[in-house]
Amino acid sequence: MTEADSTNKIAKIFVWLAWIIAIALLMFFFQDVLDKQYNPNNQPQVGLNSSGQAEVVLKQNRQGHYVSKGTINELSVTFLLDTGATQVSIPAHIADKLQLESFGSYPVQTANGSVTVYRTKIDHLSIGNIFLYNVAAHINPAMKSDEILLGMSALKKVEFSQTGKQLTLREYL
Repeated sequence: MTEADSTNKIAKIFVWLAWIIAIALLMFFFQDVLDKQYNPNNQPQVGLNSSGQAEVVLKQNRQGHYVSKGTINELSVTFLLDTGATQVSIPAHIADKLQLESFGSYPVQTANGSVTVYRTKIDHLSIGNIFLYNVAAHINPAMKSDEILLGMSALKKVEFSQTGKQLTLREYL
């Protein structure tokens, strides 16, 4: 092997490394953009209206859903608002992290069929500056997502209205 051949081989390796690094940097940069498209409410817009009620304004994501950061018992979670869900539905792997206790099981009908879930209670739930207490929920072992479905057991405790691609949640006084 000549010196020119080994120099050429090293040059090709450096070109490949440069491309790999460039692609990795692009993936790193665009992952943030994709995350914001999925959850534009990582820090929900909060405020007080003229009556002094706490308000949270959520933006729709690209799929038309309302996804937001929030907390359960002071631990950060991601909510997917679901007015079609009767209860707050928590995937079992998240319930374990939240150390939620279960008591009693019962069957529910979901979009994916019938599944047995376990009753639980959320002591404290928040989205932005809206705080809810003693919220009925269930632990769903069939859910594999990292989002908690924020169903009507929580949403019935707030006023909500949609205008265009924004949803405003407002605490009851």
